[in-house]
Amino acid sequence: MLRKIPKVDELLTLAEETGRMAAMTDIIPPAAVRDAIRDELEALRGNILAGDLTELPEKKAILDAACTRAYGEQRSSLRRVVNGTGVVLHTNLGRSLLSWQAVSAVEEVARNYSTLEYDVDSGSRGSRHDHIDNLLASVTGAEAAMVVNNNAAAVLLILSAMGKGGEVITSRGELVEIGGSFRIPDIMTQCGCALREVGATNKTHLFDYENAIGPETRALLRVHTSNYRIVGFSERPGLAELVELGRKHDLPVIEDLGSGSLVDLTAFGIHGEPTVQQSVKAGVDVISFSGDKLLGGPQAGLILGKRAYIEKLKRHPLARALRVDKMTIAALRETLYAYQDPAWAKCNIPVLRMLGASGEELRGRAEKLRLALEGFGCAARVVETEGQVGGGSCPTQLMKSWAVAVDPGKLTADQLAEALRRPYPHIIGRISQGQYLLDVRTLTDDDFSVIARRLGEVFW
Repeated sequence: MLRKIPKVDELLTLAEETGRMAAMTDIIPPAAVRDAIRDELEALRGNILAGDLTELPEKKAILDAACTRAYGEQRSSLRRVVNGTGVVLHTNLGRSLLSWQAVSAVEEVARNYSTLEYDVDSGSRGSRHDHIDNLLASVTGAEAAMVVNNNAAAVLLILSAMGKGGEVITSRGELVEIGGSFRIPDIMTQCGCALREVGATNKTHLFDYENAIGPETRALLRVHTSNYRIVGFSERPGLAELVELGRKHDLPVIEDLGSGSLVDLTAFGIHGEPTVQQSVKAGVDVISFSGDKLLGGPQAGLILGKRAYIEKLKRHPLARALRVDKMTIAALRETLYAYQDPAWAKCNIPVLRMLGASGEELRGRAEKLRLALEGFGCAARVVETEGQVGGGSCPTQLMKSWAVAVDPGKLTADQLAEALRRPYPHIIGRISQGQYLLDVRTLTDDDFSVIARRLGEVFW
């Protein structure tokens, strides 16, 4: 049987004669098609030798299998996921959804040449900073601003430019670790500055900072504990107090907000999350925060504050290494543009829309999804549940939500989760108390038909 296996060239000829090759090479390089055919033939040989194959498939069937293999290998590993977990900023699932305006802007600059570093008025070279910086400063009330590729990069740049060769004073209770073992003490070492930690884990007083100030002090660093909370017997100075202390000793105050918000989230029932504007108003010299968390934009590190410090950061050698590309700029500009009218932003930025959804709205959407599932023969019921903000934001905050609990039939909840997770489009739900839940807070309207169809396939 091994001798009857067709050669690669035979199958390539068949692909040409049947038009398969022309159809495939519109989206797949010819070399990839050849490799897929070769891999399929090797798989056949292995099955024959293992005794798993007693009859050789026809050439057409082998070619069909090779074509399927080629398409599968061509498909990107980065694919759409339906997020039914109820975690709005799900880091593993890509965090923020972009607004349609931001997506449209990305598409325009991705498909065409652009004015990334070109001034059309003068016909000379421009600066990529010009597309974002003034808008970001205007929206936040800061003197100046700039953008790098994420907030970790922003902290790296700030400490390298402002703390190198000296000490940076930070509260012991703010020595944050974020994902990927990114730790404030480690990044300070990397930046060439020494950490001077003050206070206790739960309490740090203003005098702790003042007593630590010496000739080697370069800055005072405030870190917002965006991914954890210290509660109970705890205390730290107000931001305005820390700024006043910095002015007294001619030291800049730096604040890493982590997941920074441009709107007051208390209207959504989310408490304890400061706004960027509050930090600007308090007089903080340099502020950094993420673009792809509560802001609802693309991955980016946003830096703003006093003009003299921002200009210094822009001139630092690391600034070029950490700069953002045209697609990030396009998406971020559209996102920031929405914040010129906060009410409009709450309706048009998906993250804010999800966070602000009322219980009545969510229950109505859950009922709509339940009816859609029943139309495909899937038994389900609407249940009250709790979701999370996610993304290292608002760690103690749970949000009341509504979900559809899917009856798994003869399957277990885990088996149903696997059946929906593996084939494309991938549907990711949550198992709670033995129930498979799809939380509608994090589902888009387009997701409903996808879920119904996939569940229909599982149970038919």
